[in-house]
Amino acid sequence: MANLITRSGADRVLTLDLHAGQIQGFFDIPTDNLVAFPVMADDIKRRFDGYANDLMIVSPDVGGVVRARQLADRLNADLAIVDKRRPRAGESEVMNIIGDVRGRRCVLFDDIVDTAGTLCNAAEALMKEGAESVSAYVSHGVMSHPASQRVAKSVLTELVTTDTIEGSELTKDCEKLRRVSVAPLIGEAIRRIANEESVSKLFD
Repeated sequence: MANLITRSGADRVLTLDLHAGQIQGFFDIPTDNLVAFPVMADDIKRRFDGYANDLMIVSPDVGGVVRARQLADRLNADLAIVDKRRPRAGESEVMNIIGDVRGRRCVLFDDIVDTAGTLCNAAEALMKEGAESVSAYVSHGVMSHPASQRVAKSVLTELVTTDTIEGSELTKDCEKLRRVSVAPLIGEAIRRIANEESVSKLFD
């Protein structure tokens, strides 16, 4: 795909929250991988105003710890980790919760939600461990079937995604789903690139 984009005539790539940052290395042209956590952090501050001391950011798996820690550091919040395994593709099983979540308002943070099985299982495990509430913030809301139904029936208070993927008919009736826009973030990055200013300063 990187070669196709380059051969098509692109001379620069601007993207958001690649699943693996190493993907940037496949491009032979300048590539900027923006991150959504500043947008998410601002929304969480507004949503949990008055509950900052109870807030805990949770990584839904070990692989997402670095991403979740960035958000936790920005919010000055504690971090917990869901230890899970995948018996087969599309299924996940929670094994342990690393961290004391009792009485905490937990926010699961991930880069992509597809069928929502992992998020819903993790939310249920957190509630069983004594969490006060569980919300989820995810960069890319694929939300393929049966994600909406799972979220609607889950213990999640809400699922917040960015608008990198347009909502489908499958998600329009899900009252727990909310979107925040990354258009200002991408617009500012484009302005900085055009003016040869630092893009990384956006995330300081």
